[in-house]
Amino acid sequence: MSKIAVVVFSMYGHVASLSHKVIEGAKSTGAQVDAYQFEETLSEEVLAKMHANKEPLKSLPAITPDLLKEYDGFIFGFPTRYGRAPAQVSAFFDKTGGLWASGALVGKFGATFTSTASQHGGNETTHLTTIPFFIHHGINYVPHGYRDFSQQTNLSEIHGISAYGAGTIAGGDGSRQPIDIDLAVAKSQGEHFANVVNTYVKGKSA
Repeated sequence: MSKIAVVVFSMYGHVASLSHKVIEGAKSTGAQVDAYQFEETLSEEVLAKMHANKEPLKSLPAITPDLLKEYDGFIFGFPTRYGRAPAQVSAFFDKTGGLWASGALVGKFGATFTSTASQHGGNETTHLTTIPFFIHHGINYVPHGYRDFSQQTNLSEIHGISAYGAGTIAGGDGSRQPIDIDLAVAKSQGEHFANVVNTYVKGKSA
């Protein structure tokens, strides 16, 4: 079976909650799944002023560029910052130049899930502006599509799901937690992604 890394950046716990379901879904396929976090770049003083909740991630090791080489695929989860990935995530991406130059990630698989403060707060653009990272590394981006059509088109509740991947709407003050639909699609995304990667790995070794 395949080896998959789920790499998370979560400031207030929303993306961390989604990641648990992504991991659950991926593991259900028999894939080996390991969880990591993106390294924090802000000081403890600044995080305290922001009332950040880093507790959900404290047990996770930090991802390093070299670790990516050990996996067949990786699912990145992080909140939006003005329609794109947070600086902490971008800082990690900037460290992967050696992998890019050597083509170490060519042929691997990637996917994304995210969180925004509002319905039009940058959910899809955060997915979109991350795709160039995958493209330049030769990583195959795996969108979720509309695999969970009834849930993704459900207009009776505010959810953060898109064709790119799972997501949630946290609210301007961060008080809104992922709802059942968000969590269900996060699990489904993990399962779908792992099935795609598993199929590739099986075929490659056949």
